[in-house]
This record gives sequence, structure tokens and C-alpha cells, in this order.
Amino acid sequence: MNKKEQSRQTFDLQASKYDTTFYGKHARKIYPYLLNEIIRCYGEEVLDLGCGTGALMKQVISEDSHRHLTGIDLSSQMIEKAKHQLKNKATLVVGDSENLLFDQTFDIVYCNDSFHHYPNPQKAIAEIYRVLKIGGTLIIGDTYLPVIARQVMNYFIRFNKDGDVRIYSKKEMISFLEELFHEIKWIKVSNSAYMIKGVK
Repeated sequence: MNKKEQSRQTFDLQASKYDTTFYGKHARKIYPYLLNEIIRCYGEEVLDLGCGTGALMKQVISEDSHRHLTGIDLSSQMIEKAKHQLKNKATLVVGDSENLLFDQTFDIVYCNDSFHHYPNPQKAIAEIYRVLKIGGTLIIGDTYLPVIARQVMNYFIRFNKDGDVRIYSKKEMISFLEELFHEIKWIKVSNSAYMIKGVK
């Protein structure tokens, strides 16, 4: 089973209780930082890539109900959970971050705590670039670890069956964005998380 299928299976199994798990709680810790950036960005069309249960989308809608949100997740069970939580307030689709169905559609694309699951991060970044409008903003929040801890984690991730691919360094994340995006800014937002943004 490849990493993508592992992720799909893992999140299908976790969907009903994800928000109360260790991983769900870690994702929630990044919400305030992403939410602050999203609110500051211009534009009505917003894509949540790897939207999970829709919990962050719910907060975005609560802050600004005029925005139209679309959520994509590889897990059909996560999408079902998000539909239950968001009712008809967002468009929710089972989909793959590396093969998106849109083209220059979104003003903002954000991705919270799922980028380390993408088997081909450069392809995902290229897809995000393609679906963003000119001047649109990409915001990623994900796991931060110091150098030694990250190296150890990345060694063991190879044997992990949950679909994790790699915990990326600041240098790696900037390199993914710098070929396509400008105004790139990387910020360590806590002892266990970072945020990076760029403009198309």
C-alpha cells in the first residue's frame, strides 16, 4: 500500500473522533495563526486543502460569512464528517492535492497539518499555484521539529503505516515555494508548528 492509500485509510478510520485525538489537537493549535492570515487576505474564493472534518473551515465562515469555501480531502469519511459539521455552508469534495479539478479559481488556498502527507510535495505546490488566481495567496501550517528530532522522526516515518511522508525543514519548504511564489514568509508559530505563505 502506498503512502496516499495509507493516508486515506488512516483518516477514514480516524474521522469520527479525529478532532479529539492527539493529531486533531495539534492541528487545532495552528488554527489561530492560519485564521489570522486568512482573514487578512483579500478575496472571496477560498480552498482548504486537506480539510479534514471542516473544523477550521467552520471558524473561517464564522469570521467572514461572505467568503465561499471549498474543502478537499482524500478521505471520504472526513468529507462526510465535514458535511455534517458545515451543513450547506461550503462545497466539499473528495479529492487529491496533487490532481486538483480547478483552474485559477481561488484567491486563497490554505493547507493545515496535511502537507507532510503529500507523496509529491512539488507537484502539490504546482497544483496549488495553478488553481490560484494571479495575486492569490498560499498559506501552509504544519509540524515543526528541531533538526535532530526531525531527522529521527523522518527515519522512522519510512516505517510508519499512517501515510506520513516527511517533516520538512524551513529550507525545504522555502525551496518548494520559491520557484513559483514571491513574498515568501516562513514563521515558527509554536514549539511544534510553523506557517509559510507565498503570493502567486
